[in-house]
Amino acid sequence: MHSALTLTPAQLPDLLLHVAVVRPVFVWGAPGIGKSSLVRAFADSLGLPCVTLVGTQLAAEDLIGVPELRDGRSRFAPPESIARAEPYCLFLDELNASSPDVQKAFYSLILDRRIGEYELPEGSIVIGAGNRATDNALARPMASALVNRLLHLHLRASAVDWLDWAAGAGIHPWVLDYLTQRPDQLWVQPPKTEEPFSTPRAWHMLSDALRSYGDDIAEDTLRLLAGGTLTPAHASGFCAYVKTVRHRYGLDAIIRGDASWPRAVTDRDLLFFFAEAFRARLVHDLPDSREHASRAVRDFAMRAKGLLVELAELSLECAQLVVAADAEGRPVLPAWFLVEVTRDLPRLVAART
Repeated sequence: MHSALTLTPAQLPDLLLHVAVVRPVFVWGAPGIGKSSLVRAFADSLGLPCVTLVGTQLAAEDLIGVPELRDGRSRFAPPESIARAEPYCLFLDELNASSPDVQKAFYSLILDRRIGEYELPEGSIVIGAGNRATDNALARPMASALVNRLLHLHLRASAVDWLDWAAGAGIHPWVLDYLTQRPDQLWVQPPKTEEPFSTPRAWHMLSDALRSYGDDIAEDTLRLLAGGTLTPAHASGFCAYVKTVRHRYGLDAIIRGDASWPRAVTDRDLLFFFAEAFRARLVHDLPDSREHASRAVRDFAMRAKGLLVELAELSLECAQLVVAADAEGRPVLPAWFLVEVTRDLPRLVAART
């Protein structure tokens, strides 16, 4: 299921506060963007215990319960984890990954808030969550009868929200600083192959591992940890960033002229990292129109062209990366700057096209 209308993690609690208290809600989103954590945090904010049922780990009888005899009659006794006397948040995680029989067992619980003779206590809330089939995650089609019993919200990853949260959550400074510079690398679409990929959860795992090792972690170990949690290109960029931190060597020093582009063969990853960071700096600092550029910005553009010449002498591939168009072939850097680059560095543009 997809929707053109999405919301960020920071927007979700307010919607749940107004909707989940009166109707059951289903939260859709890609793996690793924090759906489960957000639901548990929302339940905590209401002072409600959160009972989590994972759809992939359930059989129908786990919900309906087992038959028992009472006064000569049989009845189903729902499990103790569900049949509670006090209100609570019932969180149905991976609901759309459960079997059709389990999904059907949820019908009355979601719509009528009851299983057999047991009814959820007044003040209880029901929230489901799941991944989409397009995320290459385990997901089964949800029956229309179940779809129609839920209000559907579509969650997207937000670097702004995550960084705001991370600043007070003990996330390792290397991770926090790197994603502040490269927020586009917080999350990527899950790959079609079985390999690590970057998500808020993956960055959090890497942060925990770094905390465990400490800042004197060996470079080889750092590469293993980053490569085991992140998209390969992001892992390489992060390791290069850590190298700059350890050597107090950064892009600002290169722009000022206090340092030069890395030249050692062993610093090839560092050169690519600086090229990507340089491209991001140009996108951020250069206005769309030259007329809107201040004297300081024009001086920066002149310095940038000189740095591109130096970079092209070291690696034409890295220099091409700086001026490359986006995935759809549209220029990323301002046209006026690209015109000047074309004039001063024609071989770079010729190679790019």
